[in-house]
Amino acid sequence: MKKIEKITLFYKISKALNEHLNLEESLYKVLDILSESMEMGHGTISILNPLTGEISIQIAHGIPKKAMLKGKYKLGEGITGESIQTGKPIIIPKISEEPKFLNKTATRKKTNRKELSFICVPVKRGEKIIGAVSVDKIYDESYSLENGKKIMSVVATMIATHVINLETINIEKERLKKENKRLQNELETKYKFKYIIGKSNKMREVFRMISQVSGSNTTVLIRGESGTGKELVANSIHYNSLRSKQPFIKINCAALPSTLIESELFGHEKGSFTGAIYQKQGKFELAHNGTIFLDEIGSIDLEAQAKLLRVLQEKEFERVGGRKTIKANVRIIAATNKNLEQGIEDESFRGDLYYRLNVFPIYMPPLKERKTDILLLADFFLEKYSKENKKEIKRFSTPGIDMLMSYHWPGNVRELESCIERAVLVSNDGVIHSYDLPPTLQTEKESSTMPANSLEKALENLEKEMIVDSLKKSWGNITQAAKILDTSIRKFSYKAQKHGIDYKEYR
Repeated sequence: MKKIEKITLFYKISKALNEHLNLEESLYKVLDILSESMEMGHGTISILNPLTGEISIQIAHGIPKKAMLKGKYKLGEGITGESIQTGKPIIIPKISEEPKFLNKTATRKKTNRKELSFICVPVKRGEKIIGAVSVDKIYDESYSLENGKKIMSVVATMIATHVINLETINIEKERLKKENKRLQNELETKYKFKYIIGKSNKMREVFRMISQVSGSNTTVLIRGESGTGKELVANSIHYNSLRSKQPFIKINCAALPSTLIESELFGHEKGSFTGAIYQKQGKFELAHNGTIFLDEIGSIDLEAQAKLLRVLQEKEFERVGGRKTIKANVRIIAATNKNLEQGIEDESFRGDLYYRLNVFPIYMPPLKERKTDILLLADFFLEKYSKENKKEIKRFSTPGIDMLMSYHWPGNVRELESCIERAVLVSNDGVIHSYDLPPTLQTEKESSTMPANSLEKALENLEKEMIVDSLKKSWGNITQAAKILDTSIRKFSYKAQKHGIDYKEYR
């Protein structure tokens, strides 16, 4: 075979191997190419089972399926077994003169009384032999079997490389599949509604409504002040729905300028406006068969509202600058902290869109209306940020609890979380004290948590708090409590009596 013919052959084989991720399909194609280029009669690719030591034909050209099943060898058995055992290529000029050639498939016989030659080369993965590739052709004195062996050795190396690459791809695909499954399970666990914190009557009503609507495809409108957890409810609805395995796309409408909101929601065609240098898919396309969460829905302009109404009604839309109608099977969950009814009156929000969105409204109560949940939430955030910051903080002091309970929380759960995160950072004795909480909570005008007091009164409150904390730590043991505060038992008893503290209550 001429040099240019070899290059063409190797190019064809390389192309065949890289055309398909299906290994079997690729190898059949390789044998077809060898048959055409080398005038091959039959060809096989045999694989060694490392556990059983058995060699079997996996891919064949010119050999029936039933005959393939007979082609099984042990290591060292026959020409194929010997080549795999030794790791060396073997050439048989005339198979009729070679007793080691077993012909188990009963397909390699003299063709029209013409003798057959046989070439078998091992397929190696590094130092490890994984199989062999073999071909036969009509005996021809003028044909260099040595040259054919070299060609087959190169082909075997190409096959081995392809097998390694495919294994790497498959391993990575499997790893990504497992990681995706793990993250999906983590999200589903994280956003199951039973993990939303709250035992107040108003939160129980929220849980009931989430449970009712999750299994449907109904449009949901979540209403409530900023920081009440509207996004968390949206997450819970999606991850407990029939669409939980499908995309969940979130978009904050208030964060986008009116000139870009349509492009973000519906996408745009290349050249549809200045700066549109490529075609872009919108959020509705990306969320197909899944859920889209439109936060701050009251912020979008009237033109975008009209397109959104069409998606809700017809389940279809066009990209900005496009003519093609795109179908969108998307469930919509919207959220707002605005008064949409007032928006209808002043014509900043479409009434028909409001009624389409308001199919199943869920109201998230502000924190000041769910006082019984404050300590539950505070304990949750205390544990969370203690772990994150690797600090051993176990509880809140009594004055700290009083302060948390007295504050009106205009920023709702979000403000409470930030407050606890800060307190964890500044605390240095395993307890969150009132003075560890942000200044906003300690300012009379802002929170009404502190009485109209003097410096003397403030010191008395601090003294009382320290005595209570020491008794809690010592389980009501006065001697230990006095040591904690580095004072005498007599002084400690006097101060405790002055503040009306009974040490027996802490035993």
